Amino acid sequence: MFHFFIAISNIMGEAELHSASHQLIIHSVFYFYGDSASQELSGQIARDIANHWNEPAGNVQVKKNWFDVRFDIEGIYMPNLEPETVWYNTNARFNFFRIEEFSINHISFVDGIKCNTGYFKLDNLLNNSTTAAHEYGHTLGLEHPGNLDIRGKGQPGIMYPRGTICDPQFQYDALALPLQPGGTINPFARKVLQSDIDDLRLHRLSFNRDGLAVIGDFSSIYHEKFLPLL
Repeated sequence: MFHFFIAISNIMGEAELHSASHQLIIHSVFYFYGDSASQELSGQIARDIANHWNEPAGNVQVKKNWFDVRFDIEGIYMPNLEPETVWYNTNARFNFFRIEEFSINHISFVDGIKCNTGYFKLDNLLNNSTTAAHEYGHTLGLEHPGNLDIRGKGQPGIMYPRGTICDPQFQYDALALPLQPGGTINPFARKVLQSDIDDLRLHRLSFNRDGLAVIGDFSSIYHEKFLPLL
Protein backbone atom coordinates (compact mmCIF):
# COMPACT_ATOMS: atom_id res chain seq x y z
CA MET A 1 0.00 0.00 0.00
CA PHE A 2 1.31 3.48 -0.83
CA HIS A 3 0.13 7.05 -1.15
CA PHE A 4 0.99 9.77 -3.62
CA PHE A 5 1.21 13.30 -2.26
CA ILE A 6 0.69 16.18 -4.67
CA ALA A 7 1.44 19.75 -3.61
CA ILE A 8 -0.62 22.18 -5.68
CA SER A 9 -0.06 25.85 -4.99
CA ASN A 10 -2.29 27.18 -7.74
CA ILE A 11 -5.41 25.67 -6.21
CA MET A 12 -4.64 27.38 -2.95
CA GLY A 13 -4.09 24.12 -1.17
CA GLU A 14 -2.31 20.81 -1.12
CA ALA A 15 -3.90 17.82 -2.80
CA GLU A 16 -3.21 14.38 -1.40
CA LEU A 17 -3.86 11.38 -3.62
CA HIS A 18 -4.59 8.22 -1.63
CA SER A 19 -4.17 5.28 -3.97
CA ALA A 20 -5.36 2.73 -1.40
CA SER A 21 -8.64 4.44 -0.48
CA HIS A 22 -9.13 6.05 -3.92
CA GLN A 23 -9.50 9.53 -2.48
CA LEU A 24 -8.04 12.80 -3.68
CA ILE A 25 -8.15 15.17 -0.71
CA ILE A 26 -7.54 18.88 -1.16
CA HIS A 27 -6.30 20.50 2.05
CA SER A 28 -6.64 24.27 2.49
CA VAL A 29 -5.99 26.32 5.62
CA PHE A 30 -7.45 29.82 5.80
CA TYR A 31 -5.94 32.44 8.11
CA PHE A 32 -8.39 35.26 8.78
CA TYR A 33 -7.45 38.70 10.07
CA GLY A 34 -9.07 42.14 10.23
CA ASP A 35 -11.47 43.95 12.56
CA SER A 36 -14.46 41.79 11.60
CA ALA A 37 -12.68 38.45 11.81
CA SER A 38 -13.27 36.20 14.81
CA GLN A 39 -12.64 32.64 15.88
CA GLU A 40 -16.32 31.76 15.46
CA LEU A 41 -16.56 33.31 12.00
CA SER A 42 -13.32 31.64 10.87
CA GLY A 43 -14.75 28.23 11.72
CA GLN A 44 -18.06 29.07 10.06
CA ILE A 45 -16.42 30.11 6.77
CA ALA A 46 -14.31 26.95 6.68
CA ARG A 47 -17.40 24.80 7.27
CA ASP A 48 -19.36 26.67 4.60
CA ILE A 49 -16.64 26.13 2.00
CA ALA A 50 -16.21 22.46 2.90
CA ASN A 51 -19.96 21.78 2.92
CA HIS A 52 -20.51 23.37 -0.48
CA TRP A 53 -17.55 21.73 -2.20
CA ASN A 54 -18.16 18.30 -0.65
CA GLU A 55 -21.92 18.36 -1.35
CA PRO A 56 -21.72 16.89 -4.89
CA ALA A 57 -19.48 14.02 -3.70
CA GLY A 58 -17.30 14.70 -6.73
CA ASN A 59 -14.95 12.29 -8.43
CA VAL A 60 -12.12 12.40 -10.92
CA GLN A 61 -10.37 9.83 -13.10
CA VAL A 62 -6.59 9.88 -12.72
CA LYS A 63 -5.10 7.73 -15.45
CA LYS A 64 -7.20 4.56 -15.29
CA ASN A 65 -8.44 4.86 -11.71
CA TRP A 66 -11.35 6.80 -10.24
CA PHE A 67 -10.91 8.85 -7.07
CA ASP A 68 -13.41 10.53 -4.78
CA VAL A 69 -12.58 14.24 -4.43
CA ARG A 70 -12.81 15.59 -0.89
CA PHE A 71 -12.11 19.06 0.47
CA ASP A 72 -10.52 19.43 3.90
CA ILE A 73 -10.86 23.09 4.91
CA GLU A 74 -9.58 24.66 8.14
CA GLY A 75 -10.24 28.22 9.33
CA ILE A 76 -7.91 29.91 11.82
CA TYR A 77 -8.38 33.31 13.44
CA MET A 78 -5.10 35.25 13.46
CA PRO A 79 -5.80 38.81 14.70
CA ASN A 80 -2.10 39.71 14.95
CA LEU A 81 -1.07 38.47 11.52
CA GLU A 82 2.09 40.19 10.35
CA PRO A 83 2.50 41.17 6.67
CA GLU A 84 5.78 39.26 6.51
CA THR A 85 3.94 36.03 7.31
CA VAL A 86 1.92 36.47 4.13
CA TRP A 87 4.76 37.78 1.97
CA TYR A 88 7.19 34.98 2.77
CA ASN A 89 4.81 32.05 3.13
CA THR A 90 5.87 28.99 1.12
CA ASN A 91 3.28 26.51 2.40
CA ALA A 92 0.85 25.64 -0.41
CA ARG A 93 -1.96 24.98 2.08
CA PHE A 94 -1.94 28.47 3.62
CA ASN A 95 -4.29 31.26 2.50
CA PHE A 96 -4.78 34.71 4.00
CA PHE A 97 -7.99 36.75 3.90
CA ARG A 98 -8.86 40.03 5.57
CA ILE A 99 -12.47 40.43 6.81
CA GLU A 100 -13.99 43.89 7.27
CA GLU A 101 -17.44 45.49 7.27
CA PHE A 102 -16.39 47.82 4.43
CA SER A 103 -14.83 46.95 1.08
CA ILE A 104 -13.71 49.66 -1.32
CA ASN A 105 -15.64 48.05 -4.19
CA HIS A 106 -18.51 46.88 -1.94
CA ILE A 107 -17.89 43.19 -2.63
CA SER A 108 -15.63 40.37 -1.53
CA PHE A 109 -12.75 39.52 -3.84
CA VAL A 110 -9.65 37.43 -4.37
CA ASP A 111 -6.37 38.79 -5.72
CA GLY A 112 -6.58 36.88 -8.97
CA ILE A 113 -7.41 33.51 -10.45
CA LYS A 114 -5.22 30.86 -8.78
CA CYS A 115 -4.15 32.84 -5.72
CA ASN A 116 -3.95 32.50 -1.95
CA THR A 117 -5.04 35.93 -0.68
CA GLY A 118 -8.07 38.19 -0.73
CA TYR A 119 -10.55 40.43 1.09
CA PHE A 120 -13.99 39.47 2.44
CA LYS A 121 -16.83 41.90 3.11
CA LEU A 122 -18.52 40.78 6.31
CA ASP A 123 -22.15 40.85 5.21
CA ASN A 124 -21.30 38.66 2.19
CA LEU A 125 -20.38 35.83 4.56
CA LEU A 126 -23.46 35.62 6.80
CA ASN A 127 -26.63 33.51 6.73
CA ASN A 128 -25.26 30.46 4.88
CA SER A 129 -23.99 32.56 1.99
CA THR A 130 -22.20 30.94 -0.97
CA THR A 131 -19.74 33.85 -1.31
CA ALA A 132 -16.79 32.14 0.38
CA ALA A 133 -17.32 28.96 -1.65
CA HIS A 134 -17.56 31.04 -4.85
CA GLU A 135 -14.34 32.93 -4.08
CA TYR A 136 -12.65 29.65 -3.16
CA GLY A 137 -13.50 28.46 -6.66
CA HIS A 138 -11.56 31.42 -8.07
CA THR A 139 -8.55 30.47 -5.97
CA LEU A 140 -8.83 26.95 -7.38
CA GLY A 141 -8.46 28.42 -10.87
CA LEU A 142 -12.10 28.78 -11.91
CA GLU A 143 -13.45 31.87 -13.66
CA HIS A 144 -17.00 33.10 -14.18
CA PRO A 145 -18.70 31.18 -17.01
CA GLY A 146 -18.84 32.99 -20.34
CA ASN A 147 -22.60 32.57 -20.83
CA LEU A 148 -24.54 34.43 -18.13
CA ASP A 149 -27.99 33.66 -19.52
CA ILE A 150 -28.75 30.14 -18.30
CA ARG A 151 -32.51 30.11 -18.57
CA GLY A 152 -33.73 26.56 -19.18
CA LYS A 153 -30.54 24.97 -17.81
CA GLY A 154 -31.68 24.40 -14.24
CA GLN A 155 -29.46 24.49 -11.16
CA PRO A 156 -26.75 27.21 -11.37
CA GLY A 157 -23.21 26.15 -10.51
CA ILE A 158 -21.14 27.88 -7.86
CA MET A 159 -19.19 30.12 -10.26
CA TYR A 160 -22.11 32.07 -11.73
CA PRO A 161 -21.80 35.70 -10.58
CA ARG A 162 -24.43 38.13 -9.38
CA GLY A 163 -26.43 39.45 -12.32
CA THR A 164 -26.72 36.08 -14.07
CA ILE A 165 -30.07 35.47 -15.80
CA CYS A 166 -31.51 32.15 -14.67
CA ASP A 167 -34.73 30.18 -14.25
CA PRO A 168 -37.29 31.98 -12.02
CA GLN A 169 -36.94 29.64 -9.02
CA PHE A 170 -33.28 30.64 -8.66
CA GLN A 171 -33.92 34.41 -8.78
CA TYR A 172 -34.22 36.79 -5.86
CA ASP A 173 -37.90 37.07 -6.83
CA ALA A 174 -39.44 34.18 -8.76
CA LEU A 175 -42.11 36.51 -10.16
CA ALA A 176 -39.72 39.16 -11.46
CA LEU A 177 -38.94 39.57 -15.15
CA PRO A 178 -35.33 38.85 -16.22
CA LEU A 179 -32.94 41.72 -15.41
CA GLN A 180 -35.69 43.65 -13.64
CA PRO A 181 -35.41 44.18 -9.84
CA GLY A 182 -35.23 40.70 -8.35
CA GLY A 183 -34.88 39.12 -11.79
CA THR A 184 -31.33 37.80 -11.56
CA ILE A 185 -29.64 34.95 -9.72
CA ASN A 186 -29.88 34.85 -5.95
CA PRO A 187 -26.35 33.83 -4.86
CA PHE A 188 -27.86 31.64 -2.15
CA ALA A 189 -29.23 29.40 -4.92
CA ARG A 190 -25.79 28.48 -6.30
CA LYS A 191 -24.38 25.00 -5.72
CA VAL A 192 -21.11 23.22 -6.42
CA LEU A 193 -21.79 20.67 -9.16
CA GLN A 194 -19.77 17.79 -10.59
CA SER A 195 -19.15 20.05 -13.57
CA ASP A 196 -17.34 22.49 -11.25
CA ILE A 197 -15.14 19.63 -10.02
CA ASP A 198 -14.48 18.65 -13.65
CA ASP A 199 -13.42 22.22 -14.44
CA LEU A 200 -10.59 21.96 -11.90
CA ARG A 201 -8.89 19.51 -14.32
CA LEU A 202 -7.30 17.54 -11.52
CA HIS A 203 -6.75 14.67 -13.94
CA ARG A 204 -4.13 16.71 -15.78
CA LEU A 205 -1.64 16.73 -12.92
CA SER A 206 1.79 15.33 -13.74
CA PHE A 207 3.43 13.28 -10.99
CA ASN A 208 7.16 12.89 -10.48
CA ARG A 209 8.71 9.64 -9.31
CA ASP A 210 7.81 10.53 -5.73
CA GLY A 211 4.22 11.22 -6.71
CA LEU A 212 4.58 15.00 -6.36
CA ALA A 213 3.41 17.80 -8.62
CA VAL A 214 3.73 21.53 -7.85
CA ILE A 215 2.00 24.09 -10.05
CA GLY A 216 1.04 27.77 -9.86
CA ASP A 217 2.20 30.72 -7.80
CA PHE A 218 1.34 32.51 -4.57
CA SER A 219 -0.26 35.95 -4.67
CA SER A 220 1.13 36.69 -1.16
CA ILE A 221 -0.67 40.05 -0.75
CA TYR A 222 -1.28 41.43 2.74
CA HIS A 223 -4.29 43.77 2.74
CA GLU A 224 -4.55 46.91 4.83
CA LYS A 225 -8.01 47.91 6.00
CA PHE A 226 -10.07 49.88 3.49
CA LEU A 227 -11.60 53.06 4.93
CA PRO A 228 -14.76 54.73 3.56
CA LEU A 229 -14.10 57.82 1.49
CA LEU A 230 -15.20 60.99 3.24
